[in-house]
Amino acid sequence: MKFVQSTGFFNAGDWQQWVMIGIACLLIYLAIVKKFEPLLLLPIAFGMLLTNLPMAGMYHADLFASGQVDWANFSGTAGLLDYLYLGVKLGIYPPLIFLGVGAMTDFGPLIANPKSLFMGAAAQLGIFLAFILALLFGFAPNVAASIGIIGGADGPTAIYVTSQLAPKFLGPIAVAAYTYMALVPVIQPPFMKLFTTKQERAIKMEQLRHVSKREKIIFPIAVTIFVSLIVPAAAPLVGMLMLGNLMRESGVVDRLSNTAQNELMNIVTIFLGISVGATTVGSTFLQTDTLLIIGLGVVAFIFGTIGGVLLGKLMCKLSGGKINPLIGSAGVSAVPMAARVSQKVGQAENPSNFLLMHAMGPNVAGVIGSAVAAGVLLSLFA
Repeated sequence: MKFVQSTGFFNAGDWQQWVMIGIACLLIYLAIVKKFEPLLLLPIAFGMLLTNLPMAGMYHADLFASGQVDWANFSGTAGLLDYLYLGVKLGIYPPLIFLGVGAMTDFGPLIANPKSLFMGAAAQLGIFLAFILALLFGFAPNVAASIGIIGGADGPTAIYVTSQLAPKFLGPIAVAAYTYMALVPVIQPPFMKLFTTKQERAIKMEQLRHVSKREKIIFPIAVTIFVSLIVPAAAPLVGMLMLGNLMRESGVVDRLSNTAQNELMNIVTIFLGISVGATTVGSTFLQTDTLLIIGLGVVAFIFGTIGGVLLGKLMCKLSGGKINPLIGSAGVSAVPMAARVSQKVGQAENPSNFLLMHAMGPNVAGVIGSAVAAGVLLSLFA
């Protein structure tokens, strides 16, 4: 009888837990069948499943309810997911993800065309617009900042900012961020076409110049120093991003670079996804605020795309028609998916058009831009 009373069937939990289990199964379906950002959506969804199972005791939200870790009661009651969540709460996992991203990223297109940095910056428009809208809807400034960062289309950055500013909303913000990243090929093209003409979309751009190895080595060092001096709060993200890139471009630590790109990146991705999924308990996830967050997230993403395209149009005019404004949409930091969307839309108008490498400039600039925007928001509201 004691065994029966200890089962989840006997202690069935509340309706919210079972709704969350249903949502978790839906997200697992989207990750496996529809391939919506499966590398992170699958562990997030399974973490959501584990944390809502009755009597499993794998995650205890009360240990983090005050905004700080309740170390006094941690060792006695903590479950597996509580320990894994410490990597999110203490700000460890997202910078390590950035280390791997840096090791996989070629900043050559950005170095060859520095003007693309402005398009990456313009695509952060969605962050600040969604922040203002969230304030108007009554969210506290720290929560509004966390909602706005969804517009950067950078999941680890959204998780890093939210874990520091509004950990209560980490689950819905992370799910929204990764869902919209997966929907880049669906969300972006209509707005890219709406704000450009057929002639603009058909513009062919000149081949980028060759970037020397010396430039590629100096770039991550210079960016780390410059950005960290201006926005010190962005140093953990930008610093690890540039360290990974320096390991890649220096050519003297191939083993470290390969580890950062593969083994380390994969391990941290698993831990990060499960930990984020663990925060999606029914009592906090199934609220009106969650629907508002998801709605504001898509607004942020759309206006990030529009901001990049509009600056691309301006640069097209100023350059005498030499810049295809479609590459501005790649300023959101969904690498390299957003750049591929620019290539696809441009090639649909002109089959001989090849915009991928040109779009990679704003795309990698968007990674830096979202990290800087995160640092600004952290410095203001942490």
